[in-house]
Amino acid sequence: MTTRFPHLLAALCLLVLPACGPDDADGGQVAAADSAAPPVQIEPLASPAGPGSAEPELAAGPDGFYLSWLERTGPDRHALRFARLGPDGWTEPRTVMERSGLFVNWADFPSLLVLEDGTLVAHWLEKSGSGTYAYDVRAAVSTDGGRTWGDDVIPHTDGLQAEHGFVSLFPVDGRAGAVWLDGRETVSGDPMTLRFATLGVDGASPDELLDESVCDCCQTSAAIAADGPVVVYRDRTEDEIRDIYAVRRVDGQWTEPRPVHEDGWVISACPVNGPAVAADGRRVVVAWFTGAPSARVQVAFSDDAGATFGPPVRVDDGEAQGRVDVVLLDDGTALVSWLERAGGGGQAEIRLRRVSPSGAGAVLRLADTSPERASGFPRMLRRGDELLFAWTQAGDPSQVRTAIGRLTGDGAPRAAGAAVGPAS
Repeated sequence: MTTRFPHLLAALCLLVLPACGPDDADGGQVAAADSAAPPVQIEPLASPAGPGSAEPELAAGPDGFYLSWLERTGPDRHALRFARLGPDGWTEPRTVMERSGLFVNWADFPSLLVLEDGTLVAHWLEKSGSGTYAYDVRAAVSTDGGRTWGDDVIPHTDGLQAEHGFVSLFPVDGRAGAVWLDGRETVSGDPMTLRFATLGVDGASPDELLDESVCDCCQTSAAIAADGPVVVYRDRTEDEIRDIYAVRRVDGQWTEPRPVHEDGWVISACPVNGPAVAADGRRVVVAWFTGAPSARVQVAFSDDAGATFGPPVRVDDGEAQGRVDVVLLDDGTALVSWLERAGGGGQAEIRLRRVSPSGAGAVLRLADTSPERASGFPRMLRRGDELLFAWTQAGDPSQVRTAIGRLTGDGAPRAAGAAVGPAS
């Protein structure tokens, strides 16, 4: 078992950047600055992932945080592994599967879901043909804490060598719900679709169509609100408007998709930059990147379980790269993470900002990173009064890094583990 703070790592100070936003003369609501930045100190949290690891994802269970990642184990061979963070630190990593022929991609990565009864559901992507984007979603279920895993489950039944990916897993009626981008129509020149199925030890349910035209390669995200699951994704209209939409499952039925906000971003290509959603009861928050009217990260709040959203608040500092994540705090605010270019654009930083429907506070820099694809998508998750962060440190080899933070009584971050640079 790995201890949480090995080698007596020294506490560091998280850089608090000025809370002044960019000139927003081109429209949009600027994040009003709150000069009262919470005091933050940080200690690196040693990661359980080894050299050659990347593509982290986070999940929460009744017994702690879970981190999953892909780790290179040989030429064209990778293992999907996970570890749990408990009171005594990280458990020893366990392997879901290890094989050749996986589809390994910086933006489309595996995940893990922990159901209330402790059942684990993991998904990954596997090549189905020689085409660059011919790959399937595969999943497996474990009922013994990840010691053993059942046979592969494929939620889509089209049998075509097409793109199937960008999966979000979430609990539905004691099973794992899955939404994904499905390319069965793209082989004949039609748009990508958004589909849903449930997964369990007995296999997958028939899949359902949720949206007949979506952006080709932006991540989906899902959260459980008071009325049921809320799924957010990037839509695609006939006029190539690619704004963020939400679809909800209420009383067992999926609603018609609706825009979170009409940015009006017209782009004839996929920006590979999906949204993130978090929910607590009737409160829902969505964060996303848009290029309309200029590159920016925006956040919008809902107080009716995701049925409608208020006007967006801009949270970046003028050099937004996106790759967002978001969590809700107890006081009704949210904590947003994103990548911001720095150093003339040749470098980037993982930044955090506390946001409310009326504005935002000072910016906190979690870590330096690369603006290149190899740095992937930083992840953030809340469980109780703790926050867990994970990101890929690009290099040869790459390695997944982690950090742990705690919340004060008013919901503000009071760190106990962010990392500026590599952990020792």
